[in-house]
Amino acid sequence: MSATNPAQQYSGKLAVLYEGQGDILPFQQLAERLSVPLENSSEAGFVHQMPFFLSWREGCLKLLDRELLKKGGLAVDIEPRAGEQRSWPAPKDGALAQALGRKTRTVVDATTGWGQDSLHIFRMGYEVLCMERSPVMAELLADGFRRLAGQDWMQNLQLQPPRLVQGNAIALLATLETRPDCIYLDPMFPPKRKKSALAKKSMMVLRDLLGDDQDREQLFAAAFAATGKRVVVKSPDYAEPLGGKPNESFQGKLLRYDVYFKN
Repeated sequence: MSATNPAQQYSGKLAVLYEGQGDILPFQQLAERLSVPLENSSEAGFVHQMPFFLSWREGCLKLLDRELLKKGGLAVDIEPRAGEQRSWPAPKDGALAQALGRKTRTVVDATTGWGQDSLHIFRMGYEVLCMERSPVMAELLADGFRRLAGQDWMQNLQLQPPRLVQGNAIALLATLETRPDCIYLDPMFPPKRKKSALAKKSMMVLRDLLGDDQDREQLFAAAFAATGKRVVVKSPDYAEPLGGKPNESFQGKLLRYDVYFKN
């Protein structure tokens, strides 16, 4: 049994990959949810047909390309990043925390992607709502948030992971019942160099699969209309400010956080 009609938005680039271990049913259900093919590598004479795959490995849902098939794959990383404290809430310091603001309590991440900024914001004690337009990334995020919910420290503190909604943030932001203190944007900008040696594998795979965000300006307008107090835009240091001259700007390593106040 397999889904046979690849979703149009993925241009036939993606399949769910079953590698012959464990129950095949979750793989079938995932393929059906995404309307992509299911490939079974345990079948005789199997040949990989797609450039990208989703598969469960080591208890995680992972995104793979042909290079990663033998290297394990990419999953949403729920562990604190290098330099982050493991206590909860982590200290609100650094350029991102400065941009979010000390009086901010609620944050909407409208471009969640791999979720690393969302999880960092969550670990600093903010209430976070994640929006992700890609059904593929939403599946990866949901898997990561399920793993996060099962962590001992989360259960001991009776914490719930960030909320996640899948859909186009431009439309979703207009439906918010209450205005968040901050809306956070990290759109994909075209790279400065076509094959930058600095680009992380996770971002290269994501860009190859989904492309750049071509509606950044519309997203900013929707975020500014929907926020209660501020919009924060994460940009590469070479990019022009997305919303014109910001009210504040905080510099990080090779990037900056531009802040736009509502009032």
